[in-house]
Amino acid sequence: MTDHQNGVSMRVTLIEQEATQKVISFNDGHVPVLVVAAGERAGIRFLEFFASAIRNPHTRRAYLRAVRDFLAWCETMGVSSVAGVQPLHVASWIELQTRERSAPTVKLHLAALRHLFDWLVTGQVIPTNPAASVRGPAHSVRKGKTPVLDPLEARQLLDSIDVSTPIGLRDRALIGLMVFSFARVGAALAMRVEDVFVQNRRLWVHLREKGGKRHEMPCHHTLEAYLHAYLETTGIAKDPKGPLFRTIGRGTGRLSRTPLPQANAYLMVQRRTLAAGIGTRIGNHSFRATGITAYLKNGGTLENAAAMANHASTRTTQLYDRRRDDISLDEVERIRV
Repeated sequence: MTDHQNGVSMRVTLIEQEATQKVISFNDGHVPVLVVAAGERAGIRFLEFFASAIRNPHTRRAYLRAVRDFLAWCETMGVSSVAGVQPLHVASWIELQTRERSAPTVKLHLAALRHLFDWLVTGQVIPTNPAASVRGPAHSVRKGKTPVLDPLEARQLLDSIDVSTPIGLRDRALIGLMVFSFARVGAALAMRVEDVFVQNRRLWVHLREKGGKRHEMPCHHTLEAYLHAYLETTGIAKDPKGPLFRTIGRGTGRLSRTPLPQANAYLMVQRRTLAAGIGTRIGNHSFRATGITAYLKNGGTLENAAAMANHASTRTTQLYDRRRDDISLDEVERIRV
């Protein structure tokens, strides 16, 4: 590496450290070599893209991973700088990804490249976007892939939780919230105690959904009972500004003031379903789909389901509607041999 590149790398690293402290964590990585080779402006623009242009942390991580993988591959192909990336490079990499990954994942990777190169173009780092003309794989979805619990399985899971401990009360309240309010796990875990409130003599929840959308919904009577028991028994009702769902203090068996991470919530769901003897392989998002499907099976309308789930379009809600699974099973049983 030349003295100039070393100087650029040092300055970019300082910028990266500042951006990391303020906005994001780059974990064990640094600005890719191909970006550093394009100069200090390219390095700054690269960091600004992830620090300010992308607000969702999950999208940020996914885009950063895709961009790093692509630029590392370009380096092996002999590309010396991000300014030297051509449409052929992007198309070749996307073709390789298509052989190894699912279509939605490849489309996400291509979107990451398009957005990054657009950002570099508007920042006058490169003249054109090499990913703009590259087409991703075709993909059409009519039914979601999220595993859904049968209502009896959902009831079996909720009833199997031992609520004589704070952790049991917490887990039942969290699962119940996702089932009965169609809440995404991210929105549920971002709630504060004050986001559970009384309105018109009924308990309501306030959710902060994707895109900063504010969503309020009255509680099902079962969820109301779960939340009341959780808040009053654990004593966190006295801490309105604190997180609603919390970790358990090590060795204490009591709720801490640390918000429950999403990864921990996933592991909790796996433990609970295993203990309940449920064979369906589910995740956090399964409860949202379970609640929507149960609502529609009991005469609810697609339009109201979309409003309750805070979907912008009923087309999205239809991906969660798994009523036709029952029809398919009934029809399969007609094959009598």
